[in-house]
Amino acid sequence: MGSLYLNRLTPKQKEELIKELWERQNHKCFICGKEIDLEIHKNNLDIDHVIPLKLGGKDDPSNFALTHSSCNRSKQDANLRIARILYEFSELVEKTHKEKGSSPNLTDVLRKFGGAKYKLSFSISGNKIRFSFPEIGDNTIYEYQIFEDKLSGFKYFFAIFPIEYLHHDERINPRSIGRNISKLIKEFFLKRPQLHVTLGYLLTKENPSEIKVFDGQHKAAAQVFLNVRELPVRVFVDPDLDVLLTTNTNAGTVLRQVAFDKSVQRHLGSALYIERVERYKKERGLPEDDFSFSEADLVKYFRGESREMKRYILDSIRDWITHNPENKLKDFIDFGGRAKEKPLSYSTIEKTFYSFFIYRDVLHTPLNYRLDEGENPRELEKQQILRLMNIIAEEIYIGRFDPDIGAYKIEHRIQKGENIPEPHLVACRMSREEIIYNWLKHIAQIIKSYFILQGKPIDENKLFQYAFPEPLWERIRTFVRNLRDLPIWVNKELSSTVFGGKQTHEYWQTIFETGKTPQGFQVLSRPIDLMEMIKE
Repeated sequence: MGSLYLNRLTPKQKEELIKELWERQNHKCFICGKEIDLEIHKNNLDIDHVIPLKLGGKDDPSNFALTHSSCNRSKQDANLRIARILYEFSELVEKTHKEKGSSPNLTDVLRKFGGAKYKLSFSISGNKIRFSFPEIGDNTIYEYQIFEDKLSGFKYFFAIFPIEYLHHDERINPRSIGRNISKLIKEFFLKRPQLHVTLGYLLTKENPSEIKVFDGQHKAAAQVFLNVRELPVRVFVDPDLDVLLTTNTNAGTVLRQVAFDKSVQRHLGSALYIERVERYKKERGLPEDDFSFSEADLVKYFRGESREMKRYILDSIRDWITHNPENKLKDFIDFGGRAKEKPLSYSTIEKTFYSFFIYRDVLHTPLNYRLDEGENPRELEKQQILRLMNIIAEEIYIGRFDPDIGAYKIEHRIQKGENIPEPHLVACRMSREEIIYNWLKHIAQIIKSYFILQGKPIDENKLFQYAFPEPLWERIRTFVRNLRDLPIWVNKELSSTVFGGKQTHEYWQTIFETGKTPQGFQVLSRPIDLMEMIKE
């Protein structure tokens, strides 16, 4: 809705209003907080309502703010106060990606606002706990009753903690904070109450102890961004951390209470695997550096949970690859949904790369088998899947997929006349699950054929546990490059037919094998010839 007030101003009056707002805002843009220079930015400034008129905001200078035009155009919410907060979050996302190669978690949010600084000193007598916050100048002694959970036997209390004393447990809750935090920020900004209390724990053997938050981190982070500096927390006292880890895992898998994305589930499974390895060594009296036992030994030892152990082992492999800082493909994977912003969903990665190339049974070789020689089967498997992902990222996505365009409804946008750059279109189309499913199978065939021609007998189920020589890697890269350059990926006339809807794996298998759709429509000049496709 336009502003009648602004429309009635003369150029001189508008110039005076800009200067008044500029001074009121200490020469800073209301959204990004960066400097405004009235000369340099003279023709690139906007005056906008802080609270939109449709939400009851006034159409007068008390409700106006001055912004860079670019900030106002790209704002993530109509309410400028929320837009400013979301800009802060975007900056934090960019900063943590540069520094850590990952999205921010609660630790990053707390530290940004001065939290996660101190441990809590306390005393416990009977069913009472007492503490104060002297490091921030609050010497009041607070006393709270400790309760006991009747089912688990865990002890806990409720208290309000300054953020300086709150920390994040990344082992129990490895989730990063996604952009959906914007919904929580808007919800709380509208004074709708926080219904779920943050969960944390402390350990009495570590007095003073950190208050470790392991659940409710998105809601906690949203409140902190809204300038809340004290949070109510349910604090468990000396809980069994393995039980908390298992419970948090089950909440996102078996119980489905929380919509954990699969990559987070795998991370939790990975943490449980590491914990089981440590338990095995401790209970067997093995030295810290002894890894002479196998995956099969672990499954046998924890026979009461053998199925879970197999899952934890596989999760640790997936997690190592997925979150490896050298993984160039992860920047193009949507970990929380159906690949609307990015070309690949994590589900697609699981159903293709991990399903095809990770050996799904346990190994009987020791965990440290030929590790020093670089021929440990699991390490080879992980390293080589990672290298394959990087080749694909380099040839199809890096410098070609434009995140500003995204992947949402690409074919529909083409049909509406939007001009999608060809390299971006290639990346989107080759990423479709039914398509990548087939061409990754072709890569597997190229690898098998190479070993057969070398006279080397292999177990096809353990394909990536055999070291690939450099000539084979060159063939793989050449295949990906030649496949990428096929005309079908940039043919926009196929947008409403071949690419118009989700097809089956068999549909694309037919196209690659015959050059035609199952209905007989010619879309490739000739069928895929793997021998030709591995030639420069």
